[in-house]
Amino acid sequence: MRMADPDFHAAISGALARELPGFIALNSCARLSGGASQESYRLAVASTHGPLQLVLRRTPGGEPPAPDAEQIGPKVEAMVVRAARAAGVPAAEILAELAPQDGLGEGYFMAWLAGEALGSRIVRSPELAAVRPHLAHQCGRILARIHAIDVVSTGLDRVLKVVTPAALVQQTWRQYQSFNTPAPLIDYTAQWLLAHLPPVLPPTLTHADFRNGNLMVSPAGIVGVLDWEIAHLGDPMRDLGWLCTASWRFGVPELPVGGFGDYAALFAGYTAESGVIIDAAHVRFWEVFGSFWWAVGALAMADHWRHGPDRTVERLAIGRRSSECQIDCINLLMPGRVMALSPTQPVTDELPTTHELLHSVRDFLRDDVAASTLERQRFLARVAANSLDIVLRDAQLGPAARSAEQTRLAGLLGTQDTLQALRWQLVHGLREGRFALGDPLLTTHLRQTVTQQVLIDQPGYPGVRQLVGG
Repeated sequence: MRMADPDFHAAISGALARELPGFIALNSCARLSGGASQESYRLAVASTHGPLQLVLRRTPGGEPPAPDAEQIGPKVEAMVVRAARAAGVPAAEILAELAPQDGLGEGYFMAWLAGEALGSRIVRSPELAAVRPHLAHQCGRILARIHAIDVVSTGLDRVLKVVTPAALVQQTWRQYQSFNTPAPLIDYTAQWLLAHLPPVLPPTLTHADFRNGNLMVSPAGIVGVLDWEIAHLGDPMRDLGWLCTASWRFGVPELPVGGFGDYAALFAGYTAESGVIIDAAHVRFWEVFGSFWWAVGALAMADHWRHGPDRTVERLAIGRRSSECQIDCINLLMPGRVMALSPTQPVTDELPTTHELLHSVRDFLRDDVAASTLERQRFLARVAANSLDIVLRDAQLGPAARSAEQTRLAGLLGTQDTLQALRWQLVHGLREGRFALGDPLLTTHLRQTVTQQVLIDQPGYPGVRQLVGG
């Protein structure tokens, strides 16, 4: 069922009538633009207590979670959120859970939190200017509270898996390999991570997606921690490293903690709450892992689009963000300089050209469709327009980039073949450990290849400026 279906509306109304005291009617239901791993809907409800704003979260398409999925599923997620609230972690109140007879899949209703959740606005909004310098310290305190939750008394030890750093690297690497697409930098980073595993810490409750963009912020500070769907028992430093991962700085690379603070403030907040002194190298491992994990996660979104059930344009567009995460790995592991290639000029002696047709469709989506549709469709129209921008840049930059990549690969591997065959040769060599990670020919090739891909996918991404300047 889709949100516009009368049956969908009726099913939600039935669940609320059963679970929510004082329920009168469901006035509106709109899907929120975020949440590529879970569906979220904003509900306006009439009740005997007055109007209410609620959120429904459920699995994509209402389908049950896959048995081997990384997501814990809404039932366990609700259990985790309740334990976090009891421990003083700011989180939304869980009001009710869906039942099988609702026909909506697994999910739950929670109270609406007032504040800002968009990371780009959190780092720039004038209304948050006064609180922004304090957010990193507050994040440290909140994370310490999460990691201190007694998983035995809350029963979380019975429903959450213990995942070691090595297992996470291997699991993520295997997931990428299942996509059957050659991305040598991902294989390189997997080998680096396995060679630099951190010291073992006692496993704690780990949010695993604690970052700017999953925090609800008001002028008073952080009022909610969102999206607990991949929580597990593991290394607590993973949460600190993920918060510092470059993807979540939203155009403010000089402030590594979410684009709003520095390492010192984050570590100080954690120590003030827990007494634990932070090992910066340990956090850096998880920062590298964060870019590696999200590079694979972005590809997973594209793979999900291919196999359903959620075939939104958003998922496919996120797949192209893998190159951003790969360039963050480059900057952490093999920084250097790269010469950008000159673009190929489009043909102009035919009317209309393919280039012009793509331009016209992109502009229609961005200027007309996005301006005249509802919130979710407006967001997707902009995503679609951005995807066409990638196609346009690929037409200009792709041929030269792929030709240069093929030439470098032939020199590195000592053989001539098609570009795709050479990519696979390098991938298999990395997986089998036949390349030294410090080989300058290898690192130069990876640096050049990933940079050229980001210049196609997202040339404004801050990580590319460290390599090509500007």
